[in-house]
Amino acid sequence: MIYHMCPAETWAAAVAAGAYAGTQDDRRDGFIHFSTAAQIVESARRHRAGQPGLVLVAVEAARLGARLRWEAARGGQLFPHLYGTLAPHEAAGVEALPLGRNGEHVFPPLR
Repeated sequence: MIYHMCPAETWAAAVAAGAYAGTQDDRRDGFIHFSTAAQIVESARRHRAGQPGLVLVAVEAARLGARLRWEAARGGQLFPHLYGTLAPHEAAGVEALPLGRNGEHVFPPLR
């Protein structure tokens, strides 16, 4: 399972449109940023700190086929990058990603 964070309204618009092209950062970089369960908490700290109103989109990596590439990023770790759009039905689940009292996101159990 791999994970992507985005504003809830951005995901809702994608569901209505039938395709998700990513956040502004994703579109700038040319791919949709995903993280593994072991990477997502640190990704949230680095890139979404203090941002309310996010959702966590879970996707089974195998569903994405050749559109998914594992590429070196932070500290040489391999991160999953999706080249192309994500169809909302490809998501295995979408959950709210609230902020806790300490200002960090509270994650659901990750698979």
